[in-house]
Order: sequence, then C-alpha cells, then structure tokens
Amino acid sequence: MDSTLLWILGSTFLISLIAFAGALTLFLKEKLLNKILLILVSLSAGALIGGAFLHLLPEAIMETGAAEENILNIFLCLIAGFCSFFILEQFIRWHHHHGCHGEECRIKPFSYLILISDGIHNFIDGLIIAGSFVVNPAVGLATTLAVALHEIPQELGDFGVLVYGGFSKFRALVWNFVSGLLAIIGGISGYFLCGWIEGSSIYLLPFAAGNFIYIASSDLIPEIKHKEDVKKSLIHFCVFLAGIGIMLLIKIIFAD
Repeated sequence: MDSTLLWILGSTFLISLIAFAGALTLFLKEKLLNKILLILVSLSAGALIGGAFLHLLPEAIMETGAAEENILNIFLCLIAGFCSFFILEQFIRWHHHHGCHGEECRIKPFSYLILISDGIHNFIDGLIIAGSFVVNPAVGLATTLAVALHEIPQELGDFGVLVYGGFSKFRALVWNFVSGLLAIIGGISGYFLCGWIEGSSIYLLPFAAGNFIYIASSDLIPEIKHKEDVKKSLIHFCVFLAGIGIMLLIKIIFAD
C-alpha cells in the first residue's frame, strides 16, 4: 500500500477517535453533568460560529481568490448550506411529531442536525488532510494537528448537545464516533480523487459553514438564553465567546 495512503488512513483514524473526547464526561456524576450540559452547548455554539467565520469561509475565499464571481459563489454555497438545514430540520420535526416512538420522542431534532453537520465537516477534514499529505508529509502532519486541536473542543461541545438533546451518554458517544469515521472516508476519497477534490472541495467549505451557522443561531443559542436568570445568561455568553476564542487562537497559531 502507498505510504501516503497509510499516512492519510492513520491520521484520519486518529481524528475520528477524537469523537470519544466526550467519554471524559462519563466519569462525572449525573447531577454534575446536568449542570454543565448548557456550558457544553454554549461552547459548541461558539465553536461552530468560530469555525464557520474564522476557518471555513476564509479558507474557501483564499483558495478561490478574491474575484467577485468566486466570492459570490462561495456565499451562494453558504446560503445553500443554511437553507438546506432549515428544510432538513423542518422535515425532521415533521417526522419527529408524526412517526416517533419511545425514546425517539425525547430526542430534540437539532441533535440529528449536529450529527449530520459534524459528519459533513469530518468528511471535509478528511479531504483536507488527504490533500495535505499528497503535497508533503510534513504539511499533512501539521494539518492533522490543526484539525485535531479544532476538533477537541467541538466534539466535547457536540457530545454535550447530543446528551442535552435527548441521547443517552453511550448512544451519543457511539453516534459521534460514527460521524467521526466520515473523516476516513473523506481521506480515502481525497487520495483517489485528488485532482477533482482540489477544485470542488472549496465549495463544500462554505456549505458546511452554512450548516454550522444555522445550527448555532437557530438551535443552540436560543437554548442558552435565559430571560429569568441574568447570571446564567452572562456565564453562557462568556463560554460562547470562549468557543469563538479557541477557534481564533487555533487560527492564529496555525496561520501560514
């Protein structure tokens, strides 16, 4: 097997294992976990907004150049990503109210959106890692490290969102890992379709950004707003800003 492909498979598999970061919370008592769930939701909301505006969109713009037509296409893809998740959530809500049974009825629709958007994002990460290793192993390793640092806070937040949305802790971990495995599929796809991927993956970035912005603004931020408790609102807002700050710090550290 080609050594480059082995590097890609190993790196993307390690990235997928980060989905188990949420396992750290399994050691917490149920009462304590319930107290920090909205903290994790706040962190996830900030990480999604930061990931969209500080990573995905700038990367797409830099890759396509600053031509007006290219930027227009990027923002059209962003709008498409936003609208597609709006439609998808409406369908999930309809199915949820008309066809759910037992435990499924306790799961909030945005939990499924988190899994889908995270899967798309992991697939894109796999594409990016593959493209980096094809260029140079050293670049590939640096990219893998950057992706890993980006994924850890987001996966912690996503786990909290899934549990808050109705998933059991075990089920949240399993589905988070399944979503993470799409990084491997993205890596393999990127290796075998390198020429095609180079031209088209840049439009997947703003599409994923639109997914992130929709979930954060439509589903997560409303969950952390407390009209009756200003103190909690302030704490959750600060954690939300911390999520953005982490994404900004990663951007600065790994700036070219």
